[in-house]
Amino acid sequence: MKVKLSQAVKMFFGNSSLEMVYFEAIANAIDANATEINIKISVNALNQPETLQVEITDNGDGFTDERYKKFSKLFDVDESSHKGLGRLVYLCYFEDVKITSYYDKVKKRTFDFSEGFEEGKFDKTNVEERASGTNFLMTNYTLQKIAKGDYVQAKKIKQRILEEFYARLFQIKKQGNSISIKIESVIEGKKSKSKIENTDIPEFKQLELDSRLDLIHKFDLYYSIKKVEPIDSSLIAAITVDNRTVKVDLISKENQPIGYEMVFLLYSDFFKGKIDAARQNLTISPQELKDIQTLFRKEVVSIIESEIPKIKNRNKDVRNNLINKYPHLSSYFDTENIGYVSRNEILNKAQDQFFKEQKEILEASSLNDEQFQKSLELSSKVLTEYILFRQLTIEKLKKTTYANSEAELHKLFASMRKEGRFEKKDAVDNLYRNNAWLLDDKYMTYETILSDREMCELVKEITEDEVEFDENRPDIALIFSNNPDNKKPFDVVIVELKKRGISLEENMKVITQLEKRARKLMKHYNNQIQRIWFYGVIEFNEDVEMQLAGEYTELYSSGKMYYRETNVAISLEPKITLPIGVFIWDIDAVVNDADLRNSSFLNLIKSKFKQ
Repeated sequence: MKVKLSQAVKMFFGNSSLEMVYFEAIANAIDANATEINIKISVNALNQPETLQVEITDNGDGFTDERYKKFSKLFDVDESSHKGLGRLVYLCYFEDVKITSYYDKVKKRTFDFSEGFEEGKFDKTNVEERASGTNFLMTNYTLQKIAKGDYVQAKKIKQRILEEFYARLFQIKKQGNSISIKIESVIEGKKSKSKIENTDIPEFKQLELDSRLDLIHKFDLYYSIKKVEPIDSSLIAAITVDNRTVKVDLISKENQPIGYEMVFLLYSDFFKGKIDAARQNLTISPQELKDIQTLFRKEVVSIIESEIPKIKNRNKDVRNNLINKYPHLSSYFDTENIGYVSRNEILNKAQDQFFKEQKEILEASSLNDEQFQKSLELSSKVLTEYILFRQLTIEKLKKTTYANSEAELHKLFASMRKEGRFEKKDAVDNLYRNNAWLLDDKYMTYETILSDREMCELVKEITEDEVEFDENRPDIALIFSNNPDNKKPFDVVIVELKKRGISLEENMKVITQLEKRARKLMKHYNNQIQRIWFYGVIEFNEDVEMQLAGEYTELYSSGKMYYRETNVAISLEPKITLPIGVFIWDIDAVVNDADLRNSSFLNLIKSKFKQ
C-alpha cells in the first residue's frame, strides 16, 4: 500500500517546529550506533528563508539494506518505542532531502527523499573501504519564514537537543560510551559553534518515588542541581518516554531559582509507548497527567527546598505578599505550590473556588447552619474584594502623570459617554465602573450619575421637561434626593477635572467651566434643586496656590483644598444673580483622602483574615 507523503506529513506533523528536524536526525543516528554527529546550518539572512540549508552527518552504521527498507515503509518498527514516522518531519520544511550513506565498509547508497519518494529509487555503488556514516543535505525550505531565530542558532539548538535527549545521552554515558554532537551555524556570514559531549551530561542522583499512581510500575526520579552564572540559569523537568523527553510544567519561569542549572527526569515503564506519532504529547488521560504532575512537583519541590534552603524563605515571602494583597482569598490559596506555580495561576484557582462557593450559596433555596456560616464568610470576602478593587484604583490614580490624558484620568473616576450613566437601581452592577467614592463615600448614595454626558440630559433629569439641546458636557454630575416618594427637590454635585502638568491658565479654566454649569442649573434653584456643590479637581503647584490664595479660603484636607463663594448671573432682564460655592481641590488631596478612608477598612479586614 502506498501512502501519499504530503497527506501523511500534514496529518502527523501539522504542529511541528524546525528543531524537530534535528531531533529526528539525531535519534536515527544514535539508533544507528553513531558516536559523532555534525549539524551545519547556513542561511543568508533570517528574512531570506529560501536560502536556509541544513546538513547533518553522522558516523553510524549507514543505510544498510535492512535500514533502507525500514526507512522506505511508514510504521515499519521493531518495538513500540519507535513510531516509524519521524522522517516525515523533514518534508515539513524542505522539498529536497539528498541522502548519501556509506555502509558495510565498501558500499555507498544515494537517494532523494522528497514528495515523490518510492522504495527502490536509489543509486548503489561499491567504493574503496572507508568508515560508515550518513549525510543528509536539506535544501529548498518550504515555509515563508523561519518562525524563530533560536531554531538556527548553535547555542540555542544545543540547549534544546540536551532537553530532548537528556535521558538518552545519560544512558550512553552511564554505559561508559561517549558521544559528540557538534553544531555550526552561519547566519549572514557570521559563524557560531557549539558542542555536546559527555561532560555536558550531569551526574544524576536517583530517587525512587513512593508512588500511588500505579500498582505495577515504579517511578524513579533522576535529578541534578549545580550552581552556574545567573545568566545561565535553567530548569528542565521532563518525563522520559522511549528514550526521549516530554517537558512538564512544574515550576513557572517567574519562580525558577536564579544561579542554578536544574534537571529533573521522571522515569517509568508506565510511559513506554505513550506518546503521539509526532512525539509532542503524551497519550495518557488528563487525570493521569494531573496526578503525575502533582507527584512530580511534590518531589521536585522537596528536593529544591532541601538543596537550596533560601527558597523556603522566598516562598514564605511570596505567600505573605499574596495574603496581604488578597486576604479574602487566603483560605483558597494552594499553599503547597506557592512559589512554584505562577502567581496568576494561584490567584485564578483561588478566585474560581471563591466564585464556586458563592454560586452554591446564592443558589441554595434555604441555608443550614453550616451554609449560613459560610455565607457570612463569603460576604466578608466579597466586601474585601471590593475594598481591594478600590485600593487598586487609588494606586492607579497615585501613579498618573502629565503623560496621562484627561480622559484616562476621568475613566478612573467613572466610565464615560455611552457607559457614563449610572442609576440608583443598578448601583450594585455598576460598583466596578463608578468610583464616585474617590470624592467622598457619601456620593455613593446617588439617584443618578452622569459622566461626560450632555448638559441638556442633566437638566432634563432634574426638571423632567424637554429642553433645548446643549452639547456642553460636565465631567461628572451627581444627583441626590432625600425624598424617596417625590425625589424633588434635588441636591446636585458638579465636578470638573483637569489633567496633570498643564499651565496655570489651563487650570484656571476649571473655574469658568464651573460657573458656566452654574448658570444653567441655578435657574432651577429653590424649585427643582435645593443645593448645588461645584468642585474643580486640578493639580496644585506654587503658581496655582498663589492664584487661589488671594480670593479663596484654604479648607482642611489631607492635602490642599480652597473654597470661595461668588455670584453668578442667571438673567439680565431682569438682572438676577445667585451665590454659589466653588471648591478647588488638589488631585493629590483627593487621592490621599480616599486612601485614608479605604485603608481604615482594609487594615481592619486584613487583621480579621490573619486571625
